[in-house]
Amino acid sequence: MGLFDRFKQGLAKTREKIGRSFRSILPFGRKIDDAIIDQLEETMLADDMGPAVTARLVDEVRRAYKSGEIHETQEIIPFLQKKIVGYWPEADRRLNFAESGPTVILVVGINGSGKTTSVAKLCHYLHGQGKKVILAAGDTFRAAAVAQLTEWANRLGVQIVKHDQGADPGAVAYDGCEAAVARQADVLIIDTAGRLHTQDHLMRELNKIQRVVEKKIPGAPHEVLLVLDSTIGQNAINQARIFSQTVKVTGLFLAKLDGSAKGGIVVGIHDQINIPVKFVGLGEKPTDIEPFDPETFVQALFSDGAAS
Repeated sequence: MGLFDRFKQGLAKTREKIGRSFRSILPFGRKIDDAIIDQLEETMLADDMGPAVTARLVDEVRRAYKSGEIHETQEIIPFLQKKIVGYWPEADRRLNFAESGPTVILVVGINGSGKTTSVAKLCHYLHGQGKKVILAAGDTFRAAAVAQLTEWANRLGVQIVKHDQGADPGAVAYDGCEAAVARQADVLIIDTAGRLHTQDHLMRELNKIQRVVEKKIPGAPHEVLLVLDSTIGQNAINQARIFSQTVKVTGLFLAKLDGSAKGGIVVGIHDQINIPVKFVGLGEKPTDIEPFDPETFVQALFSDGAAS
């Protein structure tokens, strides 16, 4: 299955929602007018694209309509696709790899976001690229979290550094860094305890883990990936803002995109918080991970959106 088909399949619930709403307001062959544009704005807001990016896109459509660049309703979706793709610079979607020594990826997020499964997917993805990966099980608080991650490591054929449940996560991160250097690993992925973005003491601990890593390996962490649950829509953006105040979030991993009708959040997320989406989760298996490709994503998102 190609990337377009994987995105299309994973976005099925979102596409159905967006397609149904767009077909209802964009009948084929109708001339664009102010009433159509007003309906377009209401529909985009209902599809979780966010108020800021919706306002920008609607203004672009209105300008193009007034200038004569577009005339009929069937021209709106291709116009939107082009504008949306332009919101994501290519450079900031690539993983940052260390020039020498191990690349350290810190994975953060709240409990229930799909973080553990996303860590497994990331291990599978990098291992599949021929990288020597070590996993550090820093989620020492949640019951059975270390055991769960150990099982994933065994299934995926990657090494794991772990302590007993309840151990200091900073110590796990420290030992993970030492192991990565000693064993000449290409990548160290450090899982962290899921925490609510409103739990100040736990967020401070996350900052401590980041400082431990910074001291052990120059330039680390090279990536801090925040796992967000796509099914919660705009609430995920609030989580991202607060996590970014504690750690230097460099990229987003949008989990559960296949289970959400709120995939429209992807359109507005970069505009609202200026953090690039680097990976998306499109299922439950370790193979269900894709690097985020805006053009393919947008084509899949609107593939059934045009009226006919």
